[in-house]
Amino acid sequence: MAAATALGEVAAPMGALCGLVQDFVMGQQEGPADQVAADVKSGGYTVLQVVEALGSSLENPEPRTRARGIQLLSQVLLQCHSLLLEKEVVHLILFYEDRLKDHHLVIPSVLQGLRALSLSVALPPGLAVSVLKAIFQEVHVQSLLQVDRHTVFSIITNFMRSREEELKGLGADFTFGFIQVMDGEKDPRNLLLAFRIVHDLISKDYSLGPFVEELFEVTSCYFPIDFTPYGRSCHQALPLNMEWPLSAHHRPLPQGWGHTATIVLRPPNDPYGIQREDLILSLRAVLASTPRFAEFLLPLLIEKVDSEILSAKLDSLQTLNACCAVYGQKELKDFLPSLWASIRREVFQTASERVEAEGLAALRSLTACLSCSVLRADAEDLLDSFLSSILQDCRHHLCEPDMKLVWPSAKLLQAAAGASARACEHITGNVLPLLLEQFHKHSQSNQRRTILEMILGFLKLQQKWSYEDRDERPLSSFKDQLCALVFMALTDPSTQLQLVGIRTLTVLGAQPDLLSAEDLELAVGHLYRLSFLEEDPQSCTVAALEASGTLATLYPGAFSSHLLPKLAEELLKGESDMARADGPTKCSRHFRCLQALSAVSTHPSIVKETLPLLLQHLCQANKGNTVPESSEVVAVCQSLQQVAEKCQQEPESYWYFHKTAVPCLFALAVQAAMPGLTSSPQSCFKKESSVLRKVLLEDEVLAALASVIGTATTHLSPELAAQSATGIVPLFLDGNTSFLPENSFPGQFQPFQDGSSGQRRLVALLTAFVCSLPRNVEIPQLNRLMRELLKQSCSHGCPFSSTAATKCFAGLLNKQPPGQELDDFLQLAVDTVEAGLASGSSRNQAFTLLLWVTKALVLRYHPLSACLTTRFMGLLSDPELGCAAADGFSLLMSDCTDVLTRAGHADVRIMFRQRFFTDNVPALVQDVKPNYLKGLSHVLNRLPKPVLLPELPTAVRIAALQCMHALTRLPTSVLLPYKPQVIRALAKPLDDKKRLVRKEAVSARGEWFLLGSPGS
Repeated sequence: MAAATALGEVAAPMGALCGLVQDFVMGQQEGPADQVAADVKSGGYTVLQVVEALGSSLENPEPRTRARGIQLLSQVLLQCHSLLLEKEVVHLILFYEDRLKDHHLVIPSVLQGLRALSLSVALPPGLAVSVLKAIFQEVHVQSLLQVDRHTVFSIITNFMRSREEELKGLGADFTFGFIQVMDGEKDPRNLLLAFRIVHDLISKDYSLGPFVEELFEVTSCYFPIDFTPYGRSCHQALPLNMEWPLSAHHRPLPQGWGHTATIVLRPPNDPYGIQREDLILSLRAVLASTPRFAEFLLPLLIEKVDSEILSAKLDSLQTLNACCAVYGQKELKDFLPSLWASIRREVFQTASERVEAEGLAALRSLTACLSCSVLRADAEDLLDSFLSSILQDCRHHLCEPDMKLVWPSAKLLQAAAGASARACEHITGNVLPLLLEQFHKHSQSNQRRTILEMILGFLKLQQKWSYEDRDERPLSSFKDQLCALVFMALTDPSTQLQLVGIRTLTVLGAQPDLLSAEDLELAVGHLYRLSFLEEDPQSCTVAALEASGTLATLYPGAFSSHLLPKLAEELLKGESDMARADGPTKCSRHFRCLQALSAVSTHPSIVKETLPLLLQHLCQANKGNTVPESSEVVAVCQSLQQVAEKCQQEPESYWYFHKTAVPCLFALAVQAAMPGLTSSPQSCFKKESSVLRKVLLEDEVLAALASVIGTATTHLSPELAAQSATGIVPLFLDGNTSFLPENSFPGQFQPFQDGSSGQRRLVALLTAFVCSLPRNVEIPQLNRLMRELLKQSCSHGCPFSSTAATKCFAGLLNKQPPGQELDDFLQLAVDTVEAGLASGSSRNQAFTLLLWVTKALVLRYHPLSACLTTRFMGLLSDPELGCAAADGFSLLMSDCTDVLTRAGHADVRIMFRQRFFTDNVPALVQDVKPNYLKGLSHVLNRLPKPVLLPELPTAVRIAALQCMHALTRLPTSVLLPYKPQVIRALAKPLDDKKRLVRKEAVSARGEWFLLGSPGS
C-alpha cells in the first residue's frame, strides 16, 4: 500500500511535467517553458526528468516537433545551467553535437542549448574543443538568421573566456574555423561580437598560423565603416531577427563604389543602441592590434586616404595613428614615401580642418614610431631620411610668407618636430636659421609677423623635451639671434607684431638658462613700456601684463630689481598727478600701474614687496585735503583681490597676504567709521583716514573691501582661520582693537551697541570674513554674534547695514551643523520674521531676513525650507511686499557672489534648483496673478533647459501654447518674420504625452499656418 502511494506521488509530478511539455510542443504555448525552468530551479524536477518527458518529442519524425522539443530543453538549460552536474553536461553535449546534423529547422534550438552549456561551470576539459569542431564542421553559419549567428558568436566568446588554453590547443585550426564562421557577416550586432573575438585572438596570442592574411581580409572588408540610416520615415523598430544588410568589398560592387562597407541601420529609436562609432572603434582595434597586418593594411590605408570620401580619409588617418603605436621601422619602411605623400597632399590641399588635423596627428605618430624603434648597429636609421624628405618638400615654402602653402608647410614641420626630442632637434636645427634669415630679409610687419609666429610654434615644441646638458639644447646656438629678433618685434609700430613678440618672449623665458641677465633687464623694460602704451587699445597692455606675471614666476629677482622700483615711482607720481587732477591720461597710467603690480605678484618674494606698496597707497591715497574718488579706492581693492587670488595656490604666501592685508583693511575701515574725527596732526594715520572716511564708507568701496577680505580668507587652513577669527569677531562684539595695526583710535568701536551708522556699515566686512571661513572653524561667541546680527537685521535707518547683517546671519546659519543650536537659531529667526511682518515699520527688513534665511536653508535641503518657502510664497498676494516677493525668487534660484557660495564653503547641494522647482512650481502655477507669474518666470529662467523641459507642468505648457495662439491676433506684418520659427517650434508639442497639450498645440499651430493667407 505504501509503495503504491509513493509511486502515485512520483507519477503525479511527472504527469504534470508531461502536460507542460505537451502544451509547449504541440500547443505552441511559450509559458510552459518558464514554468518547467522554475520547477527545475526549485527542485521539483531534474533536468534528466525533463529529458525523459521530452523523449517522444525528441525522436518525432516531424522536424518542427523535434525543434520544439529541443527548444524547450534549451530554454530550461539557459535558466538552469548552474545546477548541472558534470556527467549531465557530458551527456547533453553529446546529444546536442549529434543534433547539429539534424534538419536545418532544428539547428537554432540546438545552438541555444550549446550556448547554455558553454556557460556551465561543470563543463569537463576537452568538450569546448569538441563543440566548436562540431559547429565548424556541421553548421553553415552564414545561412542562419541573425539571431542564430549571434548565438554562435556568443558560444565562441564564452569558450574563449573560460577555456582559453583548451582552444589554443587547437592551434591555427581554431582561427581558420572562426574565419569561416565570420566570413560574409553583415549585421552590426554580430559584427561587434566578431570584432571583439578577432581582437582577442590577436591580443591573447592565439595561433594564426598561415591564416594571417585571411583573418585580415575577413575583417578589413568592412573598412571603412559607413552608415546609411534605415527608413528615416519609419517609426517602427525592426524585429530582432530582421537582417541589417552590410556590403563588403570582397563581394562584387558597382563600379565606383570602391572599398567601402555600408551598414544599414535601424531608426533613431534603435533599442540595441548600436552607434556608428562603436563599430569604427571595434574594427580599428582589430586592424591596429598587430604588426603582422601591416603589409596588408598600409596599402589599404593609403588607398582610402587618397580617395574622395571624407569619412574614409578621416577613418584611415585615425587608424594609421593607432597603428603607429604597435608598428616599428620594419613594418613602415617600404610604405614611408607613399604615406608621406598622402599626408602632405591632404594637408596642402584639403578643404576640411578635420582631415588636416588628423593628417598632422598621423604624421606626428609616424615620426614618433620611427624615433622610438630600437635599431641594430648596422641598420639604417629611417628617422633621418624621413625627416629629410619632409624638410625637402616643405622648407622652400617657408621663404614665401605671403603664399598659401607657408602655413601648411609649417604645420607639417611642427607636427613632425613635436614627435620626439630627436625629431625636434633635427627639424629646428634646419628650420630656425632659415626663418631668422627670412625675418631680416622681409621688412613688412605682416610678413615678419607670419615668420615670427612660425618661429614661436617651433619654440613651443622645445618645452616638451628636457636636456640635461645645457650645450645640447637646440636653441642655445640661436639665443642671441632670437633675443634680438624678439626685441625688434617689441619695438615695431605694428600692434599685431608686438603681440606675437610678447608671446615669443614668454616662451623664450620658459626655456632654462636661455635669457641672460642683460636680456632679462631689456625684456622687463620692454614689458614695462608696453604696459603703459597710451594709444594701445588694451590688447598689448593685457598681453604685456600676462607675460610679466608668467616671467615673474620664473625670474622674481629680475622683476624685483628692474620693474618694481619703476612701478613704485609711477605710483607716487600717480598720487600727485591725481591730486592735481591732471586729466584722464594720468589717471589711466595710475590704474595701469595698479594692474601691473597685481599682475607680477606671482611669486612669494614679489608679493612681499607689492602688497605693502598697495596697502601704503591705499592709506596715503591723498596726502592733501582732496577726497579721493571712490573709483580709485575700488581700483586699489581690485588689485589687492587679484594678488590674493594669485596667492591662493601657495599657502605660505596666502597666509602672509591674509595676516598683512586683512588687519590693515579693517583698521582703515574702523578708523574711517570713528565719530567726530578732525584733521588734528596727532597722527598721520588719523589725518589720512579723515580724508578717506567718507569714501571708505560708500557702498561700492565697502563691497570692494569685502571682496578682498573674502578672497583672502576662503583658502585658509582651519587652524589659521580660527586664529584669525579670534581677533576679528571680538573686534565687532567687544570693540577689541588689539590685533589691528595703529590700534590707537579716538573712540570705541561698537557696531552692535548703539554704534554710529558708519560703524554699523562695517558689518559688511565682518560678513565677508565669517562667511568665507571653512565650516569646521569654531567662531568665538557664536550665540551672541547670531543674536546681534539678528537684532541689526531688523534695524531702521540704514538698509545697507541691515542687509549686511541679514546676509551674515544667513551665511552662518547655512554652515551650522544639525543640532539643538541650529534649531534655536531658526526658531529665533522665525519669531523675528513674524514679529517684523506684523509691524508696519519693520516689514521690509523682516521680508529681507525671511528671503535670505529661506535661501540658506534651500541650499542645504533643510526640512524647514519648505515651511519658509510656503510663508514666502504667501507674500506674493501682499499689496506692499508682493512685487518684492516675486523678484525674490530670482535670488532663491541664483548663485550669490558674496555669501552662500561654494567657494566660501557654504553647504550648497548640487541639485537644489531642480528640487526647489519640483516642490514649489505646482503652487505657483495655480494662480495667474501677476506676482505669481513673475515669480514663476524667475524660477524657470534660472533652471537648466534640459531639466526644465521634461518637468514642465502640464498647466504651464498649456498656458504657453495658449499665449502663442493669442499672439496671432497681433498685426500680421509684425508676426510674419517669426512664422517659420514658430511653426517649427510648435511641431514638438504635437507629440506631447498629454492630450490637452496636444490639443492646444494643434490649435495654435493651425492659426500660425494660416497667418498671412488670403481670407485669414
